[in-house]
Amino acid sequence: MAERELSGRGEQTRELILATAMAAFAESGYAAASLRDIAARCTLTHPALIYHFPTKAALLMAVLERRDDRDGVEVDFHRLRGERLLRHLVDTASINATRRGIVELYATLSAEATTPSHPAHDFFVRRYASLRATVERAYRDLALAGRLRDEIDPALAAQQLVALMDGLQVQWLLDPAVDMAAAIDAHVAAQLA
Repeated sequence: MAERELSGRGEQTRELILATAMAAFAESGYAAASLRDIAARCTLTHPALIYHFPTKAALLMAVLERRDDRDGVEVDFHRLRGERLLRHLVDTASINATRRGIVELYATLSAEATTPSHPAHDFFVRRYASLRATVERAYRDLALAGRLRDEIDPALAAQQLVALMDGLQVQWLLDPAVDMAAAIDAHVAAQLA
């Protein structure tokens, strides 16, 4: 029983660290956030934090994976096809309008991670490649079903939609009156036959 209690406390501590690190990385970016500051925000000692996450890079990757895992629980994104997947992206934009911290985290980190030496560089390279491939497949499904306008190239459309979503997130962070979901919905609707 005591072992289970310790394990439970350890998991609670990990969750606290992850939530706090997510906020710190979103506010300051990866480079400016420090493990000591994150530990202090959690009312932990620095050694207690590094017991759970031995490096800042390990903590960053855990934050990114946690976020993707949580979003993936709601729907198996990569199994959605055609218009269902594109509608899911519109719905995601609506949900993101209620999660400023998550949007801020990804906008900040994806820009920082363009530098190959950044610890999240490979994560974002894989993430964008996977996202573009999944969205391209949805456009190809629509084309095969005769639901996509003839002049729309699925690969190019996937790149454009991902870029639109990211650009809208930055605009929304600067001006919350920007309606990300409406803009994405209008874009997708204009592409459908």
